Amino acid sequence: MSNEWPAVWPAPAKINLFLHVVGRRPDGYHELQTIFQFIDWQDDLRFTVQDDGVITRAHDVAGIDADRDLTVRAARRLQEASGSRLGVHIHMTKRLPIGGGLGGGSSDAATTLLALNALWGLDWSLDRLAELGLSLGADVPVFVRGVSAWAEGVGERLTAVDLPEPWYVVIVPDASVLTGPVFAGLHLTGFRRPITIRDFRAGQGDNDLVAVVRARYEAVDEAWRWLEAYGRVRMSGSGASLFIEVPDPHYGQDVVVACPSRWRACVARGRNTHPVHALLRAMTHWGVAKR
Repeated sequence: MSNEWPAVWPAPAKINLFLHVVGRRPDGYHELQTIFQFIDWQDDLRFTVQDDGVITRAHDVAGIDADRDLTVRAARRLQEASGSRLGVHIHMTKRLPIGGGLGGGSSDAATTLLALNALWGLDWSLDRLAELGLSLGADVPVFVRGVSAWAEGVGERLTAVDLPEPWYVVIVPDASVLTGPVFAGLHLTGFRRPITIRDFRAGQGDNDLVAVVRARYEAVDEAWRWLEAYGRVRMSGSGASLFIEVPDPHYGQDVVVACPSRWRACVARGRNTHPVHALLRAMTHWGVAKR
């Protein structure tokens, strides 16, 4: 069997279909409930395996040095944990916003773990990769596991859910939201009562961070007020990205065309399966690559 791996490894965005804060842990982190769904807006990564064990990246990412780049950190962490003597040169086409609540950095890290698991011939289980990914960020495991999920804890306790795959319009206001201050700005007199997946399917669920973010970031508030003319507005994670469900891509494109040019906007389809998992399954099915 040949070992012809993909030239391009996608790292998709996620959206949070709701986000409830249901408690606080002894370590200060908040207990959450949320649902993650992927969308087909993504960064693209290319990996060139190096025999010398060196891990490098092709391009600088604005404002992020190599030691903080999650793709580099993921590669180094996997190399150390696995004992692999191989290295990699990482090339990224960056489309997802930094600080947009779409999980771009976490997704890049997860795609790096999934790709290098294959390219370095490690054959680690998804459980083991997800555990390693959690040390890089709370959102990394959902991208590693590769299915839409109901999440609890800090977002690491995952239960796969089958969701409709509608079209969305995603708006990224000209603001980079810092997650820590947003959670610090919560003034909750009592935490949310936890809900169930059945409650969510019956229409319950919103985002407890919206009020804080809209109060602190004028651009998010302005974009929210503009977008609500076209549908029910939701915010992904701690923001700044906002989204609405639309009936079809044509309507969505009309919204994007009308969107003020100072904001980024796109039409994207909801997806329940991570595209890297779909690629790996297809390659295994056709005998192109050994998982």
